[in-house]
Order: sequence, then C-alpha cells, then structure tokens
Amino acid sequence: MALPATHLRDPVVPIMTPLDRLPLRVRPARPLDDDALFEFCRSNPDLRIERAAGGDLIIMAPTGSETGRRNFALTGQLAAWVAKDGTGVGFDSSTGFVLPNGAERSPDAAWVPRPRWDALSTAERGKFAPLCPDFVAELSSPSDGLADLEAKMEEYARNGARLGWLIDPVERTVHVYRSGMAPVTLRDPATVDGGDVLPGFRLDLASIW
Repeated sequence: MALPATHLRDPVVPIMTPLDRLPLRVRPARPLDDDALFEFCRSNPDLRIERAAGGDLIIMAPTGSETGRRNFALTGQLAAWVAKDGTGVGFDSSTGFVLPNGAERSPDAAWVPRPRWDALSTAERGKFAPLCPDFVAELSSPSDGLADLEAKMEEYARNGARLGWLIDPVERTVHVYRSGMAPVTLRDPATVDGGDVLPGFRLDLASIW
C-alpha cells in the first residue's frame, strides 16, 4: 500500500485509518527522511510507527491495556536498576532510534551506556537518536506476529545490540539474543539475568506473566 501524495508533501497530516485495519505496512512513493519521519510520528501520537530498513512504514495500533500493564512492569524494573547502577540511560516504548541500517525502531524497553548517549548532540538526543541501544526488549502482544518480532530482534543484534529479550507472555517464554550468537529460549523462567551487559539486573517475570 502506498501513502497518498498528500502525506509526502506534508508529512504532518494525521493518518485516518480505522484501528481494526492495523497493523499496516505502507511504502511511500518517496521515502521519508529522519526529520520528516519524526514529524510524521509526532502528528500521529496515538499510533506506533516504525520504519523498516527499506523505507516501508509499519503503522501499528495503540497498546492495549494488558500489554500496557506488562510494559509498565518491565520498564519500571529496568528504571529502578538504571537509577541504582548509574552507568547508562534507560528508555521506554515511546522512544525511537535510527539504527545503522536506516530502520527506525521503538523497542518496548532499551538501555544505552552513558558515554554513547553523551556523545550525541542535543539535536540528536531531541529526535530519534542515531544509534542502536546496547540492550533492547520487546514484549509480544496479541497484534504482533512472532516471526516479525524475531526478525526485529535479529535486526537489533546485527546493528549492534549486545543483549536482547523477546518476551512472550502467552507462551511464557523469553528468547535471549546476543550479538554473534544463536538465540536461546527460556521456558517459563521466574527471572532473566542481564549478564555482563546489565550487571546486577534481574527481571522478575511474575509481574509480567
């Protein structure tokens, strides 16, 4: 599906699409650059929008209440560790990052070491930061396809993520991704450990299941 020409001339035009038709994958007739994409996302705050490496836009419905509860539990635990550890910066699901391959992604939770974050300019930090986080987590929801999420996790790993967690509450599994290694699946774990990327962080999954 191609975006109408009006979206390309004026990327701040809101999307008028029924929620029951989402998610949608659309290909603009002319790719949106990073600044235009940022404004496009700002004009559609009720939607989740990502950009694939090839320029396609993935337009997703807002988070449901149960998924939002789980996201809150995930982000809250990470935030508490970040505040105690002090070596990096944490991010929630509303944060977009432009990966080295050109994709723009918004993981459900992410972490970046402080030196990498501080190396960005004020302008870069104010929009979609041009980097791949060292740690990313994705929490699957009823509207997500597992194969799509697995492909996204592999993309994070190829673009520099040192640790990634794909959490599936329905199957009660956590797929652990590390750069240069095959993913490992943990079945019904009580916790998952941050290892050498997030030393001392252990996610308690009781509040997420």
